[in-house]
Amino acid sequence: MSAQLPDRAGRVGVIHTPHGDVHTPAFVAVGTQATVKAVLPEAMQAAGAQAVLANAYHLYLQPGPDVVDEAGGLGAFMNWPGPTYTDSGGFQVMSLGVGFKKVLAMDTERVRADDVIAEGKERLAHVDDDGVTFRSHLDGSTHRFTPEVSIGIQHQLGADVIFAFDELTTLVNTRAYQETSVQRTHEWAVRCLAEHRRQTRARAHRPYQALFGVVQGAQYEDLRRRAARGLTEIRDADGNGFDGYGIGGALEKQNLATIVGWVTDELPEDKPRHLLGISEPDDLFAAVAAGADTFDCVSPSRVARNAAVYSADGRYNITGARYKRDWAPLDPECDCYTCAHYTRAYVHHLFKAKEMLASTLCTIHNERFVIHLVDRIREAITAGSFDDLRDEVLGRYYARH
Repeated sequence: MSAQLPDRAGRVGVIHTPHGDVHTPAFVAVGTQATVKAVLPEAMQAAGAQAVLANAYHLYLQPGPDVVDEAGGLGAFMNWPGPTYTDSGGFQVMSLGVGFKKVLAMDTERVRADDVIAEGKERLAHVDDDGVTFRSHLDGSTHRFTPEVSIGIQHQLGADVIFAFDELTTLVNTRAYQETSVQRTHEWAVRCLAEHRRQTRARAHRPYQALFGVVQGAQYEDLRRRAARGLTEIRDADGNGFDGYGIGGALEKQNLATIVGWVTDELPEDKPRHLLGISEPDDLFAAVAAGADTFDCVSPSRVARNAAVYSADGRYNITGARYKRDWAPLDPECDCYTCAHYTRAYVHHLFKAKEMLASTLCTIHNERFVIHLVDRIREAITAGSFDDLRDEVLGRYYARH
């Protein structure tokens, strides 16, 4: 850690990996299936991405972790020279199980229930104390993830940072179920750390992979704190604990900073903290101030493919009629490749014509926007101007909303 916000947990630091350093706070771009959709890895480098995150569940199903292993690991497979992360597959198992897909911060006015399922959806995953049995979304075949299986897959994938297998609940699960789930995730974390030690010894020819434990507990302060403290106390047979920590689970947006603060209060200062699944500007500022170091989210690329553009003055849809003859860049203040070479009118045309290049150009821009924003936040912490930057950025970005 090289700088910290006065009276707050936000900080600047460096995460060292076998494939380079990650200067934090940092946004980690999501390349679910070993690709940031529609964008070359070289373009992500040019956009300033320090690291990318892929998904263990998806790569297990296709092409298979053995294929990625044979290629030399995730980075070599996708031609990405920098640091890589893989998540454990726990999120995908939850979304398969309850059918809510990516929406975790759902309507908390719903009646609490232990067996949550989205309307019109079929449950494709079943959790027990040993692991999860699920059906593939690709072909319906049956598979099983346990903590040991998830860690084994992630070791084959070879990312620099991997995550312990956890159970992800929703905000509408009952308090009793959340308590059971936190305990189950703790027990799985113990098994993950033991399997990580075994795999590390068996694969000593490969660079060391950092294992992060994942803090769950939904919206309950006592559960979040208990989960965080519990993870910090786990040790393997050699006396080693987790290399860092993920903050996961369903978060109510309005309470994000509070929940992250509960967790970072309990975590050691010398270990990195990764907040899973955020990228909106207000969430980034709130999470950084509360002590989160890195973040990942599919949103910048997903909304880009639906013609949504981030800009200093808020998000807008480029297919709007007003942009048909607009010769300005997507964001006149952006320094990305798209904004340097293309106009709103052209990108508008590409979306209207359903050309694939539309997704590429818009994704490059959105990813650069978020990466650059977090870079500015990091610089502002060091310069002592974090609050000024937050007020300036958010004042403009949300002025129209």
